[in-house]
Amino acid sequence: MPLTSPTRERLTAGIARLVRAGRHLSHRAADSLDGQLPSFGWALLVPLERDGEQRCSALAAQAGVDVSVASRQVTALERSGLVERRPDPHDGRASLIGLSPAGAAALALTRALRAEWAAEALAGWDEDDARLLTELIERLTDDLDRAAPPPARAALGAAS
Repeated sequence: MPLTSPTRERLTAGIARLVRAGRHLSHRAADSLDGQLPSFGWALLVPLERDGEQRCSALAAQAGVDVSVASRQVTALERSGLVERRPDPHDGRASLIGLSPAGAAALALTRALRAEWAAEALAGWDEDDARLLTELIERLTDDLDRAAPPPARAALGAAS
């Protein structure tokens, strides 16, 4: 059975609020780190930690940003000592980006700050509710990843 319009609107508004809260948390965590990890750093450092060194283009794809944006951000992270760059042994024209020890430490500290924030935010929740929400968020994320966004004109025309 399809969702009703009010439910869809409430759900999309709730998702938008959640995304804003996540961005706010990223900025708060960056501020707490005294500039050690810029707010965009998390999206670039986590894939490096998880998957190892990679080209900037692969990193951009994982972070969901344009290669030119990722390149500028990687340069800033490199200047801060959070990532290291070396020539790609398979293609001398390209570089591989890797997580530095300082980057790993910044990620660990950021995780600790996020865990502290989550513990405070979820203090009134019980384990069953938290697990259910986690499962639903994972399901939602998977479904959103699979769904193709509607063409902009069709979406605007339907709203009229």
